[in-house]
Amino acid sequence: MLKKYLFFLFLVIFTNTKLLTQTTLDYDHRVHPEIAENFMVVSQNSLATDTGYEILSKGGNAIDAAVAVGFALAVTLPRAGNIGGGGFMLIYKSDSSEVHSIDYRSASPSLAKSEMYLTDSGLIRFGNIVNAVPGTVAGLIKAHREHGKLPLITVLKPAIELARKGYKVPYDLNYVLGWAKDPLEANEVSKKKFFNNSNKPLPVGSLFKQPNLAKSLSLIGRKGEKAFYKEEIADWIVEDAKLNGGLIRKGDLMSYEAKSRAPIETTYRGYKIVSMPPAASGGLVLLQTLNILENFDLSELGHNSASSLHILSEAMVRAYADRTRFHGDPDFYQVPIKSLLDKKYAQERAETISLSQKTPPNEISPGKGIQLDESPDTTHFSIVDSEGNAVANTYTLGSSFGSGVTVSKGGFLLNNQMRNFSHLYSKSEEVSLSTSEANKLEPGKRMISTQTPTLVFNPEGNLEMILGSPGGGRIPNIITQVISNIIDHKLGFGEAVMSPRINQRVRKDLEMETGFSPDTLSILREKGHTVNPSTTMGSVQAIFIKEGYLYGVSDTRRPGAKAKGN
Repeated sequence: MLKKYLFFLFLVIFTNTKLLTQTTLDYDHRVHPEIAENFMVVSQNSLATDTGYEILSKGGNAIDAAVAVGFALAVTLPRAGNIGGGGFMLIYKSDSSEVHSIDYRSASPSLAKSEMYLTDSGLIRFGNIVNAVPGTVAGLIKAHREHGKLPLITVLKPAIELARKGYKVPYDLNYVLGWAKDPLEANEVSKKKFFNNSNKPLPVGSLFKQPNLAKSLSLIGRKGEKAFYKEEIADWIVEDAKLNGGLIRKGDLMSYEAKSRAPIETTYRGYKIVSMPPAASGGLVLLQTLNILENFDLSELGHNSASSLHILSEAMVRAYADRTRFHGDPDFYQVPIKSLLDKKYAQERAETISLSQKTPPNEISPGKGIQLDESPDTTHFSIVDSEGNAVANTYTLGSSFGSGVTVSKGGFLLNNQMRNFSHLYSKSEEVSLSTSEANKLEPGKRMISTQTPTLVFNPEGNLEMILGSPGGGRIPNIITQVISNIIDHKLGFGEAVMSPRINQRVRKDLEMETGFSPDTLSILREKGHTVNPSTTMGSVQAIFIKEGYLYGVSDTRRPGAKAKGN
């Protein structure tokens, strides 16, 4: 009888937490976010995050802070932050519960023709000829003009000071300069700016001042976008182009316009997912992938199990197949958004997925109604202010440091986005992104992009996630997995971002980060997947909102990221 009693007492103590006396503190989740109640800034660079925090502390709103961070990143993260590139912004206004989107993707100069970019050795990637008309300044100024509170010069002052006074070179900048040395050294201005007299990258800890960039930012702060597109800075860009074989002319700059677009959306297990429309084709890929996944019970299959990863992979490849034919600049091509996001269409695509075997690549084709090189060096930031306004912004120079070209008098890098058109259109019968009619080069047209700034609203209609990532063609798949990690697998916010990722595109192997078990890899191979190890995928900068608190998560896949809230 005593043994029975002791055994019963043992069970009570170890199964009833109310009776368990815990002497050391444990948490529910392995990875912890930054927590705040009033506002939050999350970006890929700590100095830029501090800039956004400073603007919010001075009474600016999320849009003011976003514009400040965007310009600051041009100073502190030169490989991706920019005023010589382009991107996309989603703005949530809490007073109206409306989502606004701004398309400031780079555009083709009127002189550009596809044959200019094709050589016997492949596509031209660097130099002045691959410069597209930059959209970043127009996009950030449009956001500020329509939704900001503080004076523009106040918003730009931190970036101006960072460029003028300088900052200490971090290890990451030193490292990436060495990695991107060839295209930068090919341009004399970039070589002088980023390397010392011994042709070594800027030393770690040295003070990096950018007086010409400070001059450009000061002009923008005083005059707005006309300084960049009509006056002094425009003249500097055109002067460099004419001297070095570039195609941008004054008329291209004067006619450029950042555009308001209608955001696109779908529902996923009761949540509303809102993203950018084309030319940001990443939004369509994300929403299509989620629509297909909704037909499977991923929660039951388990997080990052072989079965759930197999279905993720198969859904991803079908969404990307549609991108090879149907995605383009909506001002030049009628993208069938409604048909592509139709739930019945997604169900039909889901029904072609075998649970036991990978679909052969030659059986994956665009549905009713790839392979372009896209650089992973983009950057994203997310911001929420004390009034509940939010911004998700992704922008890019294209490759790391863009074209490698620095505008001599302006001190800023220019993009290499002209390589992202489908230059083989009409030259091949193959169905791929390189031959897509929707993305063929035309004067003034915007090349498609996988940039995917995203907002997620819970079933009660409240904003719950603000997120995005760099990562080139991987971006939509990265965002898909973070959203699924939260909704399907109930992971903590930090874990949802930090968990290992996969990537699958048309006619490509299954890329997998470190962190998956050998058993999982073995099962995936049995299902027909060719598994390849991958470098890190993206750098998600996200804010999650729950029960009155803001949870900022800065992805550790790239150094220097920071979440900061109040």
